[in-house]
Amino acid sequence: MFVSTEGPILHADLDAFYASVEQRDDPRLRGRPVIVGGGVVLAASYEAKRLGVRTAMGGAQALRLCPHAVVVPPRMAAYSAASKAVFEVFRDTTPIVEGLSIDEAFLDVGGLRRIAGSPSEIARRLRAEVLARVGLPITVGVARTKFLAKVASAVAKPDGLLVVPPDGELEFLHPLPVERLWGVGKVTSEKLRSRGIRTVRQVAELPEVDLVSMLGRGAGHHLHALSRGLDPRPVQVGRRRRSMGSQRALGRRRRSMAELDELLVSIVDRLARRLRSASRLTRTVVLRMRFADFTRATRSRTMVEATDHTETLLAAARKLLVEAQSLVYDRGLTLLGISFSNLTPHGSVQLMLPFEIEDGVAVDSAVDGIRDRFGSAAITRGSLLGHEPGMSVPLLPD
Repeated sequence: MFVSTEGPILHADLDAFYASVEQRDDPRLRGRPVIVGGGVVLAASYEAKRLGVRTAMGGAQALRLCPHAVVVPPRMAAYSAASKAVFEVFRDTTPIVEGLSIDEAFLDVGGLRRIAGSPSEIARRLRAEVLARVGLPITVGVARTKFLAKVASAVAKPDGLLVVPPDGELEFLHPLPVERLWGVGKVTSEKLRSRGIRTVRQVAELPEVDLVSMLGRGAGHHLHALSRGLDPRPVQVGRRRRSMGSQRALGRRRRSMAELDELLVSIVDRLARRLRSASRLTRTVVLRMRFADFTRATRSRTMVEATDHTETLLAAARKLLVEAQSLVYDRGLTLLGISFSNLTPHGSVQLMLPFEIEDGVAVDSAVDGIRDRFGSAAITRGSLLGHEPGMSVPLLPD
């Protein structure tokens, strides 16, 4: 009986996705540092990243680091089309695909050896196919677990392929910095490093009780397992997103509450349409804010009944913004976002009495129909007339 020497899981991750699409579509940008987004960096090409430009960095700071960068506005329709084309390649490779975001996914190819070869051979063909069919570079990590496959792709970037053999997992993982562990962000990293813990090996050498005492039960148990290469999660086909959202970078200029309300209306209007297009309902509206000192805050409201009704969702979002007004003025708002969570499929919710359909639902349906037929700009709210539409940026699924 043949036993594979390679893990069955691939993590495929497009390289500097937004910037790569811009370089693909405009040959003049190839080989040059490219920044997508003006007020805040949404994406940067590797030519810009090598000079220190990072996603979510302020545009002015990015240009100080990389003064010769070409700054381009985002084209969300182009990125969405490219993502769909890449996911077609994924699904042509294996039916077991779990999308993580617009530009990355896990693929399980464990059952394809007899017809398609080893996981590394499949990964090589996948990379070549994405480049040939979509024109974009993609990095793939191959491993026994999802966590190790994701770490492998991160280490192999850009435009690379890395296989972690099952008998060499800890040899690969333990020398890496603690930030490579899934779930270690800035705060957790600072806690670990303040105690002299800098590598994954040092995390693995700690007793679990010490990690729990330091980081809490959930995080401590999670990192204790990952540092030892333990991750039993399978690739989940058809995994439904738990939230959807959009956000708008505002730059440093102070905005009045009236201006912020206009932005809020634009974001909620567009997001509610996406919610209905996906046949989903939401119970929780989340207001996301980032401030001039780069700190963040969120406010949320959970409704009694799940809905996709624009006016209901807008009323909840407006209430959250009003409640956060003091934060907005005191700390200087630089990013405003809305997300919907607690999503459920349309039709799976027990309706509350009485059963009459609200007039607003019919209005939403009519507006969606007009936009579907004639384009999203064919009809808009009177309060938004004469204003430039806000640049909404899809948030990654949780």
